[in-house]
Amino acid sequence: MAARLAAHPPATIAAALDERGWARLPALLSAEECAATAALYATPDPALFRSEVVMARHGFGRGVYRYFAYPLPPLVGALRTGLYAALAPVANQWQARLGEAVRFPAAHADYLARCHAAGQQRPTPLLLRYGPGDYNCLHQDVYGAELFPLQVAVLLSAPGRDFEGGEFVLTEQRPRLQSRASVVPLAQGDAVVFAVRTRPVRGSRGDYRTQLRHGVSEVRRGSRHTLGIIFHDAA
Repeated sequence: MAARLAAHPPATIAAALDERGWARLPALLSAEECAATAALYATPDPALFRSEVVMARHGFGRGVYRYFAYPLPPLVGALRTGLYAALAPVANQWQARLGEAVRFPAAHADYLARCHAAGQQRPTPLLLRYGPGDYNCLHQDVYGAELFPLQVAVLLSAPGRDFEGGEFVLTEQRPRLQSRASVVPLAQGDAVVFAVRTRPVRGSRGDYRTQLRHGVSEVRRGSRHTLGIIFHDAA
């Protein structure tokens, strides 16, 4: 995992985020790792997940997702720790560009200690499952005052084979302009890095702030599983 993450240095991720608003990390997980992670959804172990959300009950869309409990599965924990280390320098650059005083520590354990001291102690990595007709409305994953500005989604299913439709969608609201939408092309095992809420964009008078939301379009056929990696814990 360390070697795979090293293939995506922070400078390369930052450049892609600046150019498009998202950064794709190809083949972050193998097909076998994807299948094993998706299979956790059907595990009989009640201690693996802390809660389940049926999206239709809350107006979030259609589909179901489950938040992992601590301790996280080894692969999920390794991804969260390694990705945080790669993204913390980018997050701190964003903070400086946006004039924010808060900085993020290099180690995820230190950041989690800050979250827990603020009363945010519930783990936020999650496993999402979509079937035919399911979708996820545009949203932001904000769980408290402590917020790490970047998050990651890993597609565990194979488009065209396991499902059709279900594209990952980002919208960006720009000051005094209409919103821009992006559809991120993902293959099985690919990850996408994107902003939780806001990101800096370079303009003629310096950096300005845009608002982003993300979601998933309607699945037309099959079953789609996604692993979500959020770095701040929830209150």
